[in-house]
Amino acid sequence: MKKLFAIVLLCCASTATFAQSAAPQAGNPQRMQRMEQQLQTRFSNANTTHDGKLTKDQAAAGMPMVAKHFDEIDAQKAGYITLPQIEAFMQQRGAAH
Repeated sequence: MKKLFAIVLLCCASTATFAQSAAPQAGNPQRMQRMEQQLQTRFSNANTTHDGKLTKDQAAAGMPMVAKHFDEIDAQKAGYITLPQIEAFMQQRGAAH
């Protein structure tokens, strides 16, 4: 449930309609799977160079909530982030709340 909330928070906060329809629900693995698929789709769409690395500019254009936390996610200061790094960040944030 915490991971679902983090996905909604990071990826869909700018889309009010979706955020309302995707309220966290305990015990709903189908919803969790859809949210993970949406994260992958949004990452893929934002990654205009199709190299598996999201720059800060790409994040700002396609994933604004990820862009807001870009520097936190890019802990190694590589100048880009990957989907696994975003997922790890969301899990970490979910565990903290």
